[in-house]
Amino acid sequence: MRVVIMGCGRVGAQLATMLEQGRHEVTVLDVRPSAFSRLPASFHGRKLIGNGIDQDVLRRAGIEAADAFVACTQGDNRNVMAAQIAKHIFNVPCVVSRIYDPIREEMYHMLGLRTISPTKIGAELLLQAIEGGRAGE
Repeated sequence: MRVVIMGCGRVGAQLATMLEQGRHEVTVLDVRPSAFSRLPASFHGRKLIGNGIDQDVLRRAGIEAADAFVACTQGDNRNVMAAQIAKHIFNVPCVVSRIYDPIREEMYHMLGLRTISPTKIGAELLLQAIEGGRAGE
C-alpha cells in the first residue's frame, strides 16, 4: 500500500515506522526538516519538506497514486484542509485526519471525513482506568 503521511511528529513518525515495517511504501511530509529526526535511521521511506495543503507538494509526495493519506499535524484546521484536498481533489481511497478538538472531530466526521480524536480516545481510556478497567495496566 502507498501511504502519504502529513506531519512527522511523534505520531506521524511512529505510524510511518510501523507502516514501513509492514512493507508499505511510505512518504512523510513536514514543513520542518528537523522533524524527520524522529524517524529511525533504518527508515527508508521518502521524506519531503513541504506543506500538505499545497497541491504541488502533494503531487511531489505521490498523492495521485496513494492508497491512503493521513493528516496528523498539530493543527486541526490544516489536517482537515489537507484531508479534504486528498479526498475530494485527488480521490485518495482512504483518508484519515487527526483532530484534537472533540467538537470539531464530530462535525468533520458527520461531513464524511474519517477522523480520530486523541483527546476523546485518551479521555475514554482514562475513564476506563478510573472506573476499574484494565487500560494501561
